[in-house]
Amino acid sequence: MRLGLDFFTRDVLDVAPDLVGVQLVRAFPNGHIERFTVSEVEAYRGEDDLACHACKGKTQRTSVMYMQGGVTYVYLIYGMHWMLNVVTGPKDFPQAVLIRGVLGCEGPGRVGRLLEIDKSFNGVDITGSNQIWFESGESVPNIKTGPRIGVNYAGLYWANMPWRFWIAKVDNVLK
Repeated sequence: MRLGLDFFTRDVLDVAPDLVGVQLVRAFPNGHIERFTVSEVEAYRGEDDLACHACKGKTQRTSVMYMQGGVTYVYLIYGMHWMLNVVTGPKDFPQAVLIRGVLGCEGPGRVGRLLEIDKSFNGVDITGSNQIWFESGESVPNIKTGPRIGVNYAGLYWANMPWRFWIAKVDNVLK
């Protein structure tokens, strides 16, 4: 069953752990459809979160984060990796979940490459898209939490927020 607007308009700290174990579905241009189990995510929560791209307010890049939850936020890092995020929560409260891994593919840049994500995916409505969406998955009985990765620039307080969530049974494969 496709996850709807009611799932994504909740607070990022509720959505992020609930995304672990769901199916990320991608319909590729050649018509092939693949399902991937989300194995790791990170939460970014509002302008007060110094690790969140919206910490400096609304910009052209971050404007999609200010939309109502249920759309994608896609951006390029290092000039080569497209990062897939899901906007959550109510309109005008910028928050998003970074998809860090799917079973068999760890690392957000690798996930973007696997899913053939590019800038055209920024702002896609995942509740109605025929290219990318989420479906309910198996319940994950043991989700681990820990600090987010690669956000030391935000200071120790924000870098150490335990807002990264992953499937415990693949802990030896993940960070």
